[in-house]
Amino acid sequence: MSEISQSQAVPAPYHRSTADVVKDIIRRGAVFLLLGALFILFTAAQPAFLTVNNLMSVLQAVSVVAIIGAGVTVTLAIGGFDLSVGAVAASSVMAASYAMIVLGLSAWQTVPLVLTFGALVGLVNAFLIVKLKVPDLLATLATMFLLTGLQLIPTAGRSISVGLILPNGTTATGKYDPLFLLIGRSSLFGTVPLPVVLMAVVAVALYVLTEHTRFGRLLFATGGNEIATRLAGGNTARIRTIAYVLSGTLAALGGIIVAARVGRGDVSSGASLLMDSVAASLIGFAVLSLKRPNVLGTTVGAVFVGVLLNGLTMLNAPYYTQDFIKGVVLVGALALTYGFSRART
Repeated sequence: MSEISQSQAVPAPYHRSTADVVKDIIRRGAVFLLLGALFILFTAAQPAFLTVNNLMSVLQAVSVVAIIGAGVTVTLAIGGFDLSVGAVAASSVMAASYAMIVLGLSAWQTVPLVLTFGALVGLVNAFLIVKLKVPDLLATLATMFLLTGLQLIPTAGRSISVGLILPNGTTATGKYDPLFLLIGRSSLFGTVPLPVVLMAVVAVALYVLTEHTRFGRLLFATGGNEIATRLAGGNTARIRTIAYVLSGTLAALGGIIVAARVGRGDVSSGASLLMDSVAASLIGFAVLSLKRPNVLGTTVGAVFVGVLLNGLTMLNAPYYTQDFIKGVVLVGALALTYGFSRART
């Protein structure tokens, strides 16, 4: 009798139904399913969409957004949010242009200078957030406004190009270093644009750092429960500081690529970078249904947005509808991920 009762107490193995399997596939692969649907739709409407040159063009277009979005992802991992990345990138465009055209610096001097500038902005954000206890959103919003105004002062609000007339009436005699322009305009093996290579390097390096190192575990632990992480021996102040320094440096790298691509310091160059990088980071939550910040997901999200915009452009969709369509697709990807997850529970 006791053996029968014991066998009856053992729960029967759970067998997933076909519907559950389908829902799980949709939940984990929502973004990839939508991306595949976009490829089919755009290729059917415009066969030129699915060519190597066009796909490389898409990747080059999203490289800056992916790099900046990776920095945003790191700050999201610690439970923060860096709103200043767009302004840092735009200021870096202006700083790189000013360094070469006005100060006459070379590419070897300009690139480290601009990257240091981005890191310093990250340190300022970290000081406001970690030391002065200013909320992340307020601190980085203040930095954003500060940089947006600061970048206009040296040139009295004018874009920077060869022959720039300075506020004191003199004419700048410098020019863009050809080596610097190669950062945004050259290709590896004549096929893969250098910005795409930089995007891949940043994505792989940050993926390894955040997903396969102790620092990465502490990063997410800080975002999940900062007090518990501190009690476990993690230096949360240093972790937060490193996160914002990384974000600022990557935003500056994005600005360098933009400056090297367009060959001038355009005052409106960073207008959409913040929103696009944030969109890529949020779409990343839905990739493989991880439901947390992750660099791989952010990169996929950036490519997703790039494919969408490229396809809409090739189909001559009105420019004023593109942001709306991006929003619809973002809502759809997140709804598929989180909606099917709730249904399963």
